[in-house]
Amino acid sequence: MCGICGWIELDTRRDTRPVRPNVAAMSVAIEHRGPDDWGKAEFKDAAIAMTRLSIIDLDGGHQPIANDQENCWIVFNGEIYNFLDLRKELQAKGYRFKTHSDTEVVLRAYEEWGDDCLHRLRGMFALGIYDSRSADNGSADCVRKRSRLFLARDRVGKKPLYYYRDETRIIFGSEIKAILADPSVKVKVRRNILPLYLTYGYVPAPDTFFENIYELGPGHKLVVQNGEMAIDQYWKLPPQDVGIELSEKQYVERLRELFEDAVKARLISDVPLGAFLSGGVDSAAVVALMTRVMKQPVKTFAIGFADDPSFNELEYARVIAKKFNTDHHEFLVTPDAIDLLPKLVWHYDQPFADSSAIPSFLVAQMTREHVKVALTGDGSDELFAGYERFAAARLAETYRRTPHLLQSAVKEFLDLMPEATTYRGFVRRARRFVESAALPLSERYLHWVGIFPPSLIGEFLTGDIETDPVAHFQSHFSPARDGDPIAQLLAVNMATYLPGDLLVKTDRMTMANSLEARCPFLDHELLEFSCAIPAKLKLKGITTKYILKRALQGIVPQQIIDRKKHGFGVPVGRWFRTGLNGYLHDTLLSREALRRGYFNETVLRRLIAEHETGKRDHGHRLWSLLTLEIWHRMFIDREECSWRSETTKPSLKSFASLAG
Repeated sequence: MCGICGWIELDTRRDTRPVRPNVAAMSVAIEHRGPDDWGKAEFKDAAIAMTRLSIIDLDGGHQPIANDQENCWIVFNGEIYNFLDLRKELQAKGYRFKTHSDTEVVLRAYEEWGDDCLHRLRGMFALGIYDSRSADNGSADCVRKRSRLFLARDRVGKKPLYYYRDETRIIFGSEIKAILADPSVKVKVRRNILPLYLTYGYVPAPDTFFENIYELGPGHKLVVQNGEMAIDQYWKLPPQDVGIELSEKQYVERLRELFEDAVKARLISDVPLGAFLSGGVDSAAVVALMTRVMKQPVKTFAIGFADDPSFNELEYARVIAKKFNTDHHEFLVTPDAIDLLPKLVWHYDQPFADSSAIPSFLVAQMTREHVKVALTGDGSDELFAGYERFAAARLAETYRRTPHLLQSAVKEFLDLMPEATTYRGFVRRARRFVESAALPLSERYLHWVGIFPPSLIGEFLTGDIETDPVAHFQSHFSPARDGDPIAQLLAVNMATYLPGDLLVKTDRMTMANSLEARCPFLDHELLEFSCAIPAKLKLKGITTKYILKRALQGIVPQQIIDRKKHGFGVPVGRWFRTGLNGYLHDTLLSREALRRGYFNETVLRRLIAEHETGKRDHGHRLWSLLTLEIWHRMFIDREECSWRSETTKPSLKSFASLAG
């Protein structure tokens, strides 16, 4: 795993050459992604660099890697699980290899198949290839032809890639902070992104909060050649419920076979590996399959909460650890973990409202003390309808047909009830369901998954904001083929929440601790097969992940298969009603925050008051605002703090080798 960065000129014929970004400084900003090794290659019109977390070919995998003629160079972030098979195929075609790394295999694959090499890669990746072959071919028109930059991300977006564009150059990096390390890049907030952030809790690709900085979407490639930039999508999620027709037994057998293969493929490593263990069926399945393959006990890592049992899953994690005789480790989160917030914001580069970033960071930190690679259960809920909101969507179709008088009575009753901050607070969940059940599917679902409802956003934001979050969300919906909404909602989750929230959280929090995370459920072969499984076999009645649970019979303890879904939540609502309410006031109601003029102060004070009195649980909304304010101070106001000044210094490795 690595952090990559670089730049290329758009037009070498200009009288004045653009500022040449310092790739050494860019790499320092993301050295946490790869503290084991450094490398760069500089050219007349470009430069690429990397920081490496050594996982495969520890001694020989130094990057950037060049071809024999040194007119093709690659920087690569990720793991390719079929690289040994590709290596054999390429060797049969006459290619010789200088290393045993997957990075060199990707470069040779590009030489052989060009951009189409992406379709042959099985794994997670973000890559940059500098190709000067067209400029160096000696042809009469070589003056008009210039070097080529090829950037690409894996199919579902496990590894990140951002780019900045102005009139003279393209700058790219694994994280935005690498781009911002170039002082000539001007930092300015895109105010029109606020409605999207308040809705989703993150900024959906390709947008970012920074002007002229964009995210390359999952399954996309970006090519810069002859002064032009082009972006294309090379892979799309297959449509749901379309494809092969098998019996339920055949679906179960094929699913089990693909999952076992996906786990086995992700055990290739030259360093120790382990697994995150939440106590749910997904991580239990990963650990069960790892146990079958590995000769030594699997190292497992779990996290819980000291002050709120409703958020704690350690009891079930211990059941799984005991069943599979793992080398088990645990950590308890306490409210003072909020002190991590500035560090988390720094690693995300943008406001990010998923409070489970805290336990994700802490479990990654604990895991890194023992291993360099951890397998996770990420992606299963998106593939197999694991969230309760899928069942709620189907239930809403029935609720909408009940008498309006009854619906009004239920709503009035719930409006009188206070909202608890426990994980399964009934009033909060029931009110959320009732307030939206009568809406069209896209608007209903947006109310359930969004942080701020559209009506509150309109009341809360000041000034004229052009962005319409409802229209943005509806763009992911296609006309339903029948009355069952599940297939459509599965596709929407795969296009929004998975790459925008879940995979961002996993990547940033693990890489903040120089830990590689691997997700067997998101193997593209397993993913493509899952899309063909009928939705009725994913959500059967009110049983979520039905087909997966069938496939895991006899593999995972029945107690774990039968237990109710429990998300990876954080009791921020409770924290904001107890010891952290002062911190909330001091930050959100500070003179600096109010002076920005983003929000209606009266509405902001009302939200805080309703939460503190117990009338409503606005914990998630307040967390999103807190994250936004800290981000603004750090990235826009450029406030210095002791934490930031210490962690952004070059490491003891220094940068002599890069700075030259």
